[in-house]
Amino acid sequence: MIKGILLDYGGTIDTNGLHWANVLWDSYQQNRVNIDRASFAEAYTFGERALALNPIIQPHHVFYDVLFLKVGQQFDFLRKKGFELDESMIEAIAKECNGFAHTTVKNAQPVLAQLAENYPIVMVSNFYGNISNVLQDFGIRDYFQAVVESAVVGVRKPNPQIYQLGIDQLGLLPEECVVVGDSYSKDILPAKELGCKAIWLNVKGWDETSGHELNVSDADVEITDFARTADTIKSLG
Repeated sequence: MIKGILLDYGGTIDTNGLHWANVLWDSYQQNRVNIDRASFAEAYTFGERALALNPIIQPHHVFYDVLFLKVGQQFDFLRKKGFELDESMIEAIAKECNGFAHTTVKNAQPVLAQLAENYPIVMVSNFYGNISNVLQDFGIRDYFQAVVESAVVGVRKPNPQIYQLGIDQLGLLPEECVVVGDSYSKDILPAKELGCKAIWLNVKGWDETSGHELNVSDADVEITDFARTADTIKSLG
């Protein structure tokens, strides 16, 4: 019987299953930033590592700040590769993607409210040390009993230990918990390794299957819309 929920944030709540690389790449194209997809992919990876390893993002930053700094790192990388880029596009892309995230989170809010009425929820996220401020800015912090954030606890997905910390916060057994996330490798596999149920929000990843064979049977249920989360959890018992 499901008694608690472990919920991913980025790519789950704020994009409804779209990997953030896809969202940013679409915005690059909308804003006519003239680069190829392969170079963008390299820049995206560089930016993620830079933000994870360096104290660029501060606890007071909201999500717009995260996006502005993230795209800034990507542009720095691309310039060093020889691309000529318009600096004003950093702000344009950050604003566009922030608006998309706010709209998506607003759509997810009724689902979070319904879940929180019936289960304790712990967020488990690879983030930069400011997730609580981001959640507060989006108006959804109160739905979560606790937040387990990689930059704070010193463990990152796909290490199952970060989800074990979430289970400990719930005070439940793994088999009494369900993990909901968009990443097969970072959410579903660690969840199943610990013995949790797993709901995979599978919409559009970003080449994450490389290095391992995708096996959808690892997920207990696969969904394509976050709005289905509450009914799906009920079906799991």
